[in-house]
Amino acid sequence: MVESRWWITALTHAVLLLGVLVVLLPIYLAFVASTHPVQNVIQVPMPMLPGGHFWENYSQVLGRGVPTVGNVPIAVMLFNSLVMALGIAAGKIAISILSAFAIVYFRFPLRMAFFWLIFITLMLPVEVRIVPTFQVAADLNLLNSYTGLILPLIASATATFLFRQFFLTVPDELAEAARMDGAGPMRFFFDILLPLSRTNIAALFVILFIYGWNQYLWPLLITTDRDMTTVVISVQALVSVMEEEPQWHLLMAVAMLAMLPPVAVVLLMQRWFVKGLVEPEK
Repeated sequence: MVESRWWITALTHAVLLLGVLVVLLPIYLAFVASTHPVQNVIQVPMPMLPGGHFWENYSQVLGRGVPTVGNVPIAVMLFNSLVMALGIAAGKIAISILSAFAIVYFRFPLRMAFFWLIFITLMLPVEVRIVPTFQVAADLNLLNSYTGLILPLIASATATFLFRQFFLTVPDELAEAARMDGAGPMRFFFDILLPLSRTNIAALFVILFIYGWNQYLWPLLITTDRDMTTVVISVQALVSVMEEEPQWHLLMAVAMLAMLPPVAVVLLMQRWFVKGLVEPEK
């Protein structure tokens, strides 16, 4: 029996509280800055309480836009980022789960060679192959399009590996029973493997959504039209202004808006995310 000591509990809660404060303090300061005019933000010391320009600042970035990013409303950029993140997450999961299904349950020549070729691509991040990828996208007229933002990034060796490892833990008796009942490969995939994989899919969706949402280099190269710019690019554009002071109050408002969708996805899918990582159903 483990003896419970009050000072250990108090110390644990104090450390957790300190960690929460360290994480939340910069976010709180960003929110406070987004509710003040720029003159208040750049003064020393900066106000520590929210100001009265909340609706003014947020309505400007959402509706009218900011001159340094071409007066494109941030709502448009948020939509572009949302489409890109959802497309990348859904595409990666769809391709990876089908690839893992083929590698585990089908017997064909060079099956493992193809798997290791997929796995080796983990050593080649997007930054290494960015020039040939951009050339292919340009030749296919994918610039300034949602297809160009999504398609080159939907292959995922990591997700393929994780789904393969999960499928290897599924008892062979399930496949034999499905075969005896007259179920074909795709019927077995949709009726048995997909329901068993739902927690893994949920966990990967959270990770891949955040991965797609935070993409910077590829959207920077593939989009030249302001209407196709993502919100991460807009944050950088607001900081990198020439011969003038950045509009910090609007920048903080954009940063707060850019943070909301990933936070919402994590909060809404938290239970499935944790379950998919530590308690895979079999």
